[in-house]
Amino acid sequence: MPSKLALAVLAAVLLSAALCEGAVVPKIGTELRCQCIKIHSTPFHPKFIKELRVIESGPRCANSEIIVTLVDGRELCLDPKKKWVQAVVEKFLKRAENQDS
Repeated sequence: MPSKLALAVLAAVLLSAALCEGAVVPKIGTELRCQCIKIHSTPFHPKFIKELRVIESGPRCANSEIIVTLVDGRELCLDPKKKWVQAVVEKFLKRAENQDS
C-alpha cells in the first residue's frame, strides 16, 4: 500500500510541474518594476548600438528608461536627461529611418 501512495504523490507532482510549465507568462507582461538599476554615464558612438528601447514612465516605474543593446550583446541603461543620450537617440532614430527607406 505505501508504494501506491508514493506513486500517486509522484504522479501528482509530475502533473502539477507539467501544468505549471505550460502556464508561464512572458516576463515583460508581468514586470512591475523599473528595468534600470544602474545608469551608464560614459558617452559612446551610436554605431555600437544594435537596438534601442524607450520605456515611458508609468505606474510600474516613475522614470523614463532608455535601454540599448550593443553589438557585442551587452545591455545598458542610459539617462534620458543627458544631452549626449538625447543626441544618441536622435542619431539612432535617423539611422533607423534611413534603413527603412
